[in-house]
Amino acid sequence: MPTAWRIVSEVRAATPFDGAGARRHGGRWNSPGLPVVYTAGSRALAALEVLVHLPRPVPPMRFRLFPVEIPDALIEAVSDPAVLRAAVLPSVQKPTQRFGDDWLTSARSVALRVPSAVIPEEPNYLLNPAHPAFARLKPGAGSPFAFDPRLLA
Repeated sequence: MPTAWRIVSEVRAATPFDGAGARRHGGRWNSPGLPVVYTAGSRALAALEVLVHLPRPVPPMRFRLFPVEIPDALIEAVSDPAVLRAAVLPSVQKPTQRFGDDWLTSARSVALRVPSAVIPEEPNYLLNPAHPAFARLKPGAGSPFAFDPRLLA
């Protein structure tokens, strides 16, 4: 059972697994209007995934780190070669959004294992908060998280 990690700003810490931000803005694996929760396969990857999206200079912000246990039986992995090629490109690609939108609306699984665009050999896990089995996931309590200031310079 993998543990995935999510870092959110203190402002979002009350609802870190609702998928509201991705629903509003869309992302690499979803179009606007579809909620999804983006998590990473390690704390370090979660930090990098947040860092690549922070504006420079980084404004003063407080963060919280949340673990979530995902039972293996609830995870689907992307295997389509065209989607995997698009997944690791630096910009959002239509093939990944189409695949993610289909996965979300079909409710085939609660979690989708995808490669990180930051480190393609490492996994990210997308979570579908609208899936009936979403309640089977086991999120942990959030803890304060601070980036090393050298990463923010």
